[in-house]
Amino acid sequence: MPSSRQRSSANAIPTVSLNEKILKECNDLYTEKEKGLVRIASGLGLDLLAPRKKITVLLLGNHSAGKSSFINWYVEEHVQKTGVAIETQGFTFVTSGRKRESLTGNATLHLYPHFKSLQDLEGVVDYLTTEISTSKQKKFSLVTFVDTPGLVDGDMKYSFDVDHSILWLGNLADLIFVFFDPIGQALCKRTLNIVEKLNEKHGDRMRFYLSKADTAGQESDRQKVLMQITQELCKRPGLNKAGFEMQTIYIPTLLDKPAKCANQIEDVCVQIEKTINQTIQNTLNTLEKDCEKIARLVDHKLAVNGEASSHNLRARIKGFFCVFVGSLLPFVLLTNFLASSSAQGTLEGLVGKEVSRKLHIFAGPVEKMWTSIPSQYHFHTLIGMLVFSLLLLLIAKLFSRQKPTLSRKQKKLLLDQRAFVQGYVKGQKDQLYREYLEQSVGSHDFDPSN
Repeated sequence: MPSSRQRSSANAIPTVSLNEKILKECNDLYTEKEKGLVRIASGLGLDLLAPRKKITVLLLGNHSAGKSSFINWYVEEHVQKTGVAIETQGFTFVTSGRKRESLTGNATLHLYPHFKSLQDLEGVVDYLTTEISTSKQKKFSLVTFVDTPGLVDGDMKYSFDVDHSILWLGNLADLIFVFFDPIGQALCKRTLNIVEKLNEKHGDRMRFYLSKADTAGQESDRQKVLMQITQELCKRPGLNKAGFEMQTIYIPTLLDKPAKCANQIEDVCVQIEKTINQTIQNTLNTLEKDCEKIARLVDHKLAVNGEASSHNLRARIKGFFCVFVGSLLPFVLLTNFLASSSAQGTLEGLVGKEVSRKLHIFAGPVEKMWTSIPSQYHFHTLIGMLVFSLLLLLIAKLFSRQKPTLSRKQKKLLLDQRAFVQGYVKGQKDQLYREYLEQSVGSHDFDPSN
């Protein structure tokens, strides 16, 4: 059997599995500073969340249900205290990392930005910790366990709203394991109430286990316990559903004792691995959908910009026409005045006889129209023409209002971003999908056209 020093050094080897690599590279495609999808989408008014690099497994149950013991067994390291006393009084994140470390609440929220809103729940941050382990056992490098406070009935008081906090964490968990202890506290009402509320929204993520099944006595005793728990669960409308399943698990020991009951704890590991695989597929699918969202937003912005450019061209033409007509009337009046006999001498002195004669010929029709109007209406006509001219200039200002358009630099940036997302990012997604699938099928099974 290897020594603890040998096992520790083996755990410290920085080996990265293919699935771990895929999730990390997907996360990098979102978070890269210059060309990450989060940054590109933000510039387009779209909020994107980078996918997590690990799945989150929330463990809940009554006091002494074996949650912490299960984590220690899975990690193969004693990271969580276990015992009869209520050891877990807050929330503990257990995750893999480069070295063994314990983090406080604020450091935990910096490590997990997805859980930052926990700080809005009064008192939770003070009871929030993270245990980082170097273990590489099973699929631990792709899992973050969240150990919750042991739940008890009666006058037990918590330093924060434990029910609301668990329900909030359930919204972000990929799996929710509910552990029922066969001795004493199996039917804790507080546990059942929370389970029922979680099941309303996240029934597909929930798995039920009879923990410490080897302590339940003979097979007949164990069946009675299972029946009792199942009956209590099914009394609640939200939990009374077809296909309800509760597996029996217990922590295996090194002692060579004959098994009293079937231990389905390895099935828990299989469930975790299935969820990891499903998360990878969902992440890759979401990556493609987000690329399409960005491309559609770019196309929409360019289409809106094209419409704005066309609108601005029509506005300029309408505005120019109104300005031309509005300016023409004062010009006609001025021409009529200068060509009149009273201003003839002054005009000849300014521009000469020849120019004055030509202007008089040009203004002849205008003067004839003006003289056709009765003299008593000249003033009214003049005022009307000036008002009409001002009205046309005002209309010209309204018609010539323009919509904002993109500069050439902005259009080029959008086109570059679209090409990058549709070309490079989707190409990376296709390559990662291929690498993921090649774990299950051979490369010869792929369509060459893809």
